[in-house]
Amino acid sequence: MAYDLIAAVDLGSNSFRLQVGRIVGNQIYPLDSLKDPVRLAAGLKDDKQLDAASQTRGLEAIARYGERLRGFAPGAVRAVATNTLRVAKNATQFLLRAEEALGFPIEVIAGREEARLIYLGVAHSLPNPRRQSLVVDIGGGSTEFIIGSSFQPTQLESLYMGCVSYTLRFFPEGNVDKRQMKEAELAARRELQSIGQTYRDTGWEQAVGSSGSAKAICDLLELNGFSESGITCEGLDHLRSLLLVAGNAGNLTLEGMRPDRIPVLAGGIAIMSAVFREFELEHMAFSDGALRLGVLYDLLGRYHHEDLREATVEQFMQRYGIDRRQAARVAQTAAALLEQMLPVDATQDDPDSQVLLWASCLHEIGISVAHTSYHKHSAYILANADMPGFSRRDQARLSRLVLGHRGKLERLQDVMQETEEWLLVFCLRIAALLHRSRNDDQQPVVEASRSGRGFQLVFDAGWLDESPLTAAALTEEQQQWEALGISLRIKERAAASAAKTRSN
Repeated sequence: MAYDLIAAVDLGSNSFRLQVGRIVGNQIYPLDSLKDPVRLAAGLKDDKQLDAASQTRGLEAIARYGERLRGFAPGAVRAVATNTLRVAKNATQFLLRAEEALGFPIEVIAGREEARLIYLGVAHSLPNPRRQSLVVDIGGGSTEFIIGSSFQPTQLESLYMGCVSYTLRFFPEGNVDKRQMKEAELAARRELQSIGQTYRDTGWEQAVGSSGSAKAICDLLELNGFSESGITCEGLDHLRSLLLVAGNAGNLTLEGMRPDRIPVLAGGIAIMSAVFREFELEHMAFSDGALRLGVLYDLLGRYHHEDLREATVEQFMQRYGIDRRQAARVAQTAAALLEQMLPVDATQDDPDSQVLLWASCLHEIGISVAHTSYHKHSAYILANADMPGFSRRDQARLSRLVLGHRGKLERLQDVMQETEEWLLVFCLRIAALLHRSRNDDQQPVVEASRSGRGFQLVFDAGWLDESPLTAAALTEEQQQWEALGISLRIKERAAASAAKTRSN
């Protein structure tokens, strides 16, 4: 389905943002935006629990976004959360309340997926995206580093350092001296050493900064005459010196100093200074494109059937040597079973149908590790691998379905998130069971339906007698579902009815 308006919600560690865009052809034109300096990372305590105050600030902002997004179709909005909600131990509880306030699901994305989306947003804002660019995005809790050209990233990394976390760690009272600044810069350079050589070997033609810290530094340099354009090494050093003399960002009297940046400026300058030194930069341009714009363009790609998740599934099938004919058999049968049990108004783009297709394609990737308990290996890979385009929730869902496609169902009881997932597990299990022989022999016509709290399968008359191995497996399957309190009825059509079904 195509939309005229789409929206992205970015729940960052420093700021929450809402961006609404209008689609015109293959371009997105910003229409409306909201920003709240929530500083969520400041509420992350030593035990990795978000405190009540930061949660309240976040929920109040999200409620405002929810009001703005009323009337938007579910597929026209994508909300993502970044580093702080990746590491907070009580993130799940907060997200439940946040989703209720927003009215849309919220995805916690992995660091490299965040980097990919940032690059997508930046590349669409550059005058010449074909030039190889180093993109640096200093967030509140993490900093993303990307090298890419022509909308294709070649290096993606997310490091655990941000303007909020570093300010709290090295400048907790807001005061800044040479020793604290040196310690912060050295800590950032140590983080950068893990990627420095690889990135320098890859190389770049230009360096580009994005998001709040880069914009704040760029504005201060340009508006006060410390740089003609962008961030320069000389201008950054001058700003750093002024901050040390002032002793506190709140004491700086510079044009362009925004109140919301004062509490996190020291951490941002320390990280940016370390980036300039480690990568030996002389100049960095600034781009208004960032995560929220990348999320919008990623949504646009899905509407144009350029869904990166499909490309990722294809890459995984190739990497793990999937038996494509078997995957196709299972996918076709699973889809046919699901179609019979979905509401009549469900479309081909139904999210459940898509996730079932991907699970069917990837359910055997664990065989590349070991055949014994391969479904467990498959589930582990899908839960933990970098999968561009997939959120953590997407990956967790795929992992659950693949884990449940064979073996004991009881292991899913504690991890299953929603009732409808049992339907997808059922379709995948039955499809895999029916194709155990791994050949192209004609399969029986199976009628699938829901029956109260359970399922029903109807086969041609006499087929189960002719297929004793499958009949025995279906009997075991009944026992698996009954152990969960879910019935599975296996029936056969009358001979006359079966003949009529085959003739049709």
